[in-house]
Amino acid sequence: MLLHVPKVLTDAQVARCRELMGRAPWVDGRVTAGHQSARAKDNRQIVEGSPEARELGDAIVGALERNPLFVSAALPLRVFPPLFNRYEPGMAFGSHVDNAVRQVTGTPFRLRTDLSITLFLSQPDEYDGGELVVEDTYGAHAVKLPAGDLILYPATSLHHVNPVTRGTRLAAFCWIQSMVRDDGRRALLFDLDMAIGQVNQALPEHHAVIALTNCYHNLLRQWADA
Repeated sequence: MLLHVPKVLTDAQVARCRELMGRAPWVDGRVTAGHQSARAKDNRQIVEGSPEARELGDAIVGALERNPLFVSAALPLRVFPPLFNRYEPGMAFGSHVDNAVRQVTGTPFRLRTDLSITLFLSQPDEYDGGELVVEDTYGAHAVKLPAGDLILYPATSLHHVNPVTRGTRLAAFCWIQSMVRDDGRRALLFDLDMAIGQVNQALPEHHAVIALTNCYHNLLRQWADA
């Protein structure tokens, strides 16, 4: 499931992120790439564990936790601390798939990467190129969203970032370990949750809402790792 989640960050939060990114220390983005990805990756990345990275990450994780659409779609169990990248003219990230398991730097904790997130922090008119292209059974989907919006997609997907030809592309990215590891089951639960909300809005207090909610939670209970 490929899902656009709008307005995860407010304009003020995006501005604060941009301010922090403007003074943060940057390194070659290949420091966090796996063997396969390192050969395809050409960008810059904020140093993990820097004060700026910690403040940025805390703000984004808090915003994700407060976003009902994201929570419904991802059913997050664990969130990898967000990372931050920058693409300038000529930079790109070739086709790759994310590592199945990632260890949180400096800790013994590992996370299964069920879902990937890219949160855009530059406006689309600030740069040319730089589209995130995600491939699935329906083809390749090019994504370039307003600052503060994110795209959520299965970490099993082959994906790449097109070369930037003008300006600077800033973004955050991270991975989610979901309570429900199977993408098909997560999609069914998401569709059911959205349908429950629509029925409740159209027919407040209708007994069908209780019945559908019961089905939702029994399926979640059956499929969840947590």
